[in-house]
Amino acid sequence: MSSALKNLSDYKAHQTIDIASKKFAIVVSEWNETITEALYNGAFQTLLKEGVKEENVFRKNVPGSFELSTGAQWAAQVEEIDAVICLGCVIQGETKHFDFICNAVANGITNVSLKYNKPVIFGVLTTDNMQQALDRAGGKHGNKGDEAAITAVKMLGF
Repeated sequence: MSSALKNLSDYKAHQTIDIASKKFAIVVSEWNETITEALYNGAFQTLLKEGVKEENVFRKNVPGSFELSTGAQWAAQVEEIDAVICLGCVIQGETKHFDFICNAVANGITNVSLKYNKPVIFGVLTTDNMQQALDRAGGKHGNKGDEAAITAVKMLGF
């Protein structure tokens, strides 16, 4: 597993661009709220650290990870929004529901990005258990929210 060797919150700041005037929407799943709140805090703090103005970050909540695609589309269609960050957490259960949700969310977020020709970032944890999610939401593997935010910044510099 690649993340076993890397802290997700490590990145090279000198590779980023000036984002002071950029506007970001962060779409957050309410399901697995303990995890998604930690992801949001990581993403939000990273954007501020990189120079985005607090008033240029817009948060929208959706009920679950499945709804992230629709939330992302609603955000992406706003012309003033430069990038959308989707944050969620799907934890493996006893049925195939996990597979269907993960696939639908990944494809949906990708399709929104292509449709609106702007960065729409997949910051969704797809873990086997809660401990893996905690490890990636501020635990021993850093915070995937940090990674999602810096990915959005880097994509704006493409």
